[in-house]
Amino acid sequence: MAGSVAASGFFPNPGSSPASLARGSKSANGELPETLSVRGIVAKPNTPPAAMQVKARAQALPKVNGSSKVNHRTADKDETVPYTNPKTFYNQLPDWSMLLAAVTTIFLAAEKQWTMLDWKPKRPDMLVDTFGFGRIIQDGLVFRQNFLIRSYEIGADRTASIETLMNHMQETALNHVKTAGLLGDGFGATPEMSKRNLIWVVSKIQLLVERYPSWEDMVQVDTWVASAGKNGMRRDWHVRDYNTGQTILRATSVWVMLNKNTRRLSKMPDEVRGEIGPHFNNDRSAITEKQGEKLAKPGDKVNDPSTKQFVRKGLTPKWGDLDVNQHVNNVKYIGWILESAPISILEKHELASMTLEYRKECDRDSVLQSLTNVSGECVDSSSGSAIQCDHLLQLESGADVVKAHTKWRPKRAHGEGNMGLFPAESA
Repeated sequence: MAGSVAASGFFPNPGSSPASLARGSKSANGELPETLSVRGIVAKPNTPPAAMQVKARAQALPKVNGSSKVNHRTADKDETVPYTNPKTFYNQLPDWSMLLAAVTTIFLAAEKQWTMLDWKPKRPDMLVDTFGFGRIIQDGLVFRQNFLIRSYEIGADRTASIETLMNHMQETALNHVKTAGLLGDGFGATPEMSKRNLIWVVSKIQLLVERYPSWEDMVQVDTWVASAGKNGMRRDWHVRDYNTGQTILRATSVWVMLNKNTRRLSKMPDEVRGEIGPHFNNDRSAITEKQGEKLAKPGDKVNDPSTKQFVRKGLTPKWGDLDVNQHVNNVKYIGWILESAPISILEKHELASMTLEYRKECDRDSVLQSLTNVSGECVDSSSGSAIQCDHLLQLESGADVVKAHTKWRPKRAHGEGNMGLFPAESA
């Protein structure tokens, strides 16, 4: 269609004459159209018509005293004044505005068709979870979400920090509850929990880190829940590299219920169990019992005088460290624990595993201190062997907030596999 318009604009019909074109271009009152502009290009003025209609007004006046006077009030009378348009080279040129509009239309149509038929993403992961909302898989028991490692999520060694991975885990946990339709008014609480002013609090976390992703890596996080005793719930995570499928991190945690008003632990009501019970996946574990036994539990070596101790005092929560339940975010505790770790360990080693036991919550007015003890046989952090540390985060009054045990391995080049500290079993 656009091609025919262009052809007609460039090659006018042989039978068309300037006079006929002029008659067709007249308006209803016989006036000529004004000069038109298409896409900012001034069109050539239309040629004058072959005949111009001139309206004359005349009126026959009666004779007065045998003579006639001319009155300026005249009656309408149409007279036709012929007009001949000279044929010049300029008048025979085509209408370039119509040709330009036709070419533009063809170009835009071709570009749109090319875009629809030949669209190919430069990276295959662009098509995966484009908006990062995640989805439920495996018969509705597992929630999966992808994350792109941003530049502000990496550290001095150009890899993602443990806090970044923990934030991804926490995000998938909340999105799992929301996508499953179990999100009430609270922060991750179900509707029945919200009715009873109950919230979830974590009591224990164990994690194994195989490797750390780098900037622009796409990580895939799977999470699911299971029962943990009579009043608890277990939540596991399995983090993989989206492109290679290699395991990045495996973690398990135990959650209990806390009354938001009294700040005391609560039993799990039957109504709440009826809400979350159908979503339990008790046949799958991110960390097996055999692997969990190899993870040393937090002990009392922090106060052992035979070990080398590092202390960091005066830690206070900031407003941004609090969540909607008005207590310090779980990930923030990890940052405080590592505050007292020797810088020599942080520079030459990377965290391989961690076990945390939460004893007490702290609010925005708390003042804490972080203590780290390095095992006696591994005090020399410059050695190439693994290092074990015991950590204690406590209030300045002496009450324990978090106990932790960490294992560190020498840093290796990005992409290397497991160093053999833990069996690389698939979750």
